[in-house]
Amino acid sequence: METVLSGIRSTGHLHLGNYFGALRNYIKMQQEYNCYFFIADLHSLTTHPHPADFHEGVKIILSEYLASGLDPGKSTIFIQSDIPEISELYVLLNMISYKGELERTPSFKEKIRKQPENVNAGLLTYPVLMAADILIHRAHKVPVGKDQEQHLEMARLLARRFNTLYGSDVFPEPVAFNFGSDLVKVPGLDGSGKMGKSEGNGIYLYDDEKSIHKKVMRAVTDSGPTEPNSKMPVAIENLFALLKIVSAPDTVKHFLDAYNNCSIRYGDLKKQLATDICNLTLPIRARIDEIYKDTDYLRKVAAEGREKARESACATLKEARKAVGFRSF
Repeated sequence: METVLSGIRSTGHLHLGNYFGALRNYIKMQQEYNCYFFIADLHSLTTHPHPADFHEGVKIILSEYLASGLDPGKSTIFIQSDIPEISELYVLLNMISYKGELERTPSFKEKIRKQPENVNAGLLTYPVLMAADILIHRAHKVPVGKDQEQHLEMARLLARRFNTLYGSDVFPEPVAFNFGSDLVKVPGLDGSGKMGKSEGNGIYLYDDEKSIHKKVMRAVTDSGPTEPNSKMPVAIENLFALLKIVSAPDTVKHFLDAYNNCSIRYGDLKKQLATDICNLTLPIRARIDEIYKDTDYLRKVAAEGREKARESACATLKEARKAVGFRSF
């Protein structure tokens, strides 16, 4: 059975982009693949989270993973920092990674533009740690968005380089997992781009009803179409993209017809969109609350995930160390 791996940083809450872009597909994948899902708390250290918030972020994401439908009985769900083998492989891969190629990665250039006051070594070697996450379980497939394809290519490069340098076949070259017709890009509410934590344009699975309505009603619109069947501006396309994801087909048709005949009222569209989002997310929010309060269950899930993930990681690291030349006296 092929191995699939995916992770998410332990900062903030999961949003609709996470849910529709990935989690719904992960739930299906649990039936067909050997799945590893992890919470990337080591990655979050690049932004220096306050120690008081650090564990809380892990607990939130774990609760939301489980509330969304990930099943610890079918998948390995673990916390990145619980697996020391990842950090050791990160060191080994850093030794075959080069400053120039890391400085050229678009993600590094973007990070130093956004946070020039905190250009730490972790930002530079972020793709190497991501490669260690992937290669430690010898993953065959990795679900990634367009913005993460560069990091997957770095994992493929380092796998090839390691195998060639040490004359081994320790690491398979992982490939991007294509969800095909199920692939969904969830736009933000600011009129451009995708929904994301860093963009501040998201609706989160844990948002309450009042917050959801407030965010949707603030979404960017225009003065409305002036000619029948006119082309939609990007901001309006984004609203309809969200509507198609969460609403019934007849609801979508109603508002598309209204747009095309110039009778649309954006206030009505937004109210319907907010209601339909609430119908989807509020039951998940209730499950998040229930799971979050069950500390014993969360501890059990984390412990079982740690045990299974370390078994896989130890086997890989043993082979990697042997290839490099480490020996015990």
